[in-house]
Amino acid sequence: MGPLTLAVDTKTSSNPHLDATILKMQKSKPFASINAQEDKPFDFLRILFEGVIAGGTSGVVVETALYPIDTIKTRLQAARGGGKIMLKGLYSGLAGNLAGVLPASALFVGVYEPTKQKLLKMFPENLSAVAHLTAGAVGGIAASFIRVPTEVVKQRMQTGQFTSAPDAVRLIVSKEGFKGFYAGYGSFLLRDLPFDAIQFCIYEQLRIGYRVAAQRELNDPENAVIGAFAGALTGAITTPLDVIKTRLMVQGSASANQYKGIIDCVSTVVREEGPSALLKGIGPRVLWIGIGGSIFFGVLERTKRLLAQRRPVSDQQPNPKQD
Repeated sequence: MGPLTLAVDTKTSSNPHLDATILKMQKSKPFASINAQEDKPFDFLRILFEGVIAGGTSGVVVETALYPIDTIKTRLQAARGGGKIMLKGLYSGLAGNLAGVLPASALFVGVYEPTKQKLLKMFPENLSAVAHLTAGAVGGIAASFIRVPTEVVKQRMQTGQFTSAPDAVRLIVSKEGFKGFYAGYGSFLLRDLPFDAIQFCIYEQLRIGYRVAAQRELNDPENAVIGAFAGALTGAITTPLDVIKTRLMVQGSASANQYKGIIDCVSTVVREEGPSALLKGIGPRVLWIGIGGSIFFGVLERTKRLLAQRRPVSDQQPNPKQD
């Protein structure tokens, strides 16, 4: 369906107030033609490149700022019973983790952005949430091949099993083989695919609603607040999945009472520690992801905007349906 066009002869109109109102509506970005760019070729490489840069930047900033909270969350989830949580070495494994976070975040957003925009062109506007959910899941699958090995090394260092990333890599390979880097892969997907899909869908839908209500583009603080809400809510919902993922990843191949898989892990944790154990670390997790969502989406939108300003003038007109 083409854009609604209001044709008014401003030279002969007898109502200058009506002319001014129509002109203001035509210039308003949230109500700009949704189809303004549909006739232009889909610039996959440009969208991919901008997504990679924005995603990598956002991921590194968030991970560096909030790594200690993530370490506390991991130790809470990995501890059995009421063991004490050590507060030393809260930045243990950060350098090695950044080596994985940078490409993983870059790959996620690099895949998410073009996938989202392609799907938004295919689906009717009232199904934009489906496009956002699907794009989030697709981006999560692509990034998981980097995320999982990074997460395995990081969490085993956070729980004190290794003192350095090189030692962790060497010992995991020698004791468990290459597959050791993908310990808990199934549980990771079980947690991260819903998480990525839900978080980005909530964020995108809230932004769309806010922009329509405000009739303007969002500023950085507004993007940050929406990102914090989307992150905190999604983090709370997916905490049980995160606990199971952590238990499977940190146990290694030689642990006593090793969990045999996702179902065995859930049943064992509930039987031995009670259902409440599935919510271990929910406080640090919600805090970490809420603040992280604020920083991530704030940096992401700012970086995307800076990159957009470097495009040719003809390509800078925003498409509200695709943001």
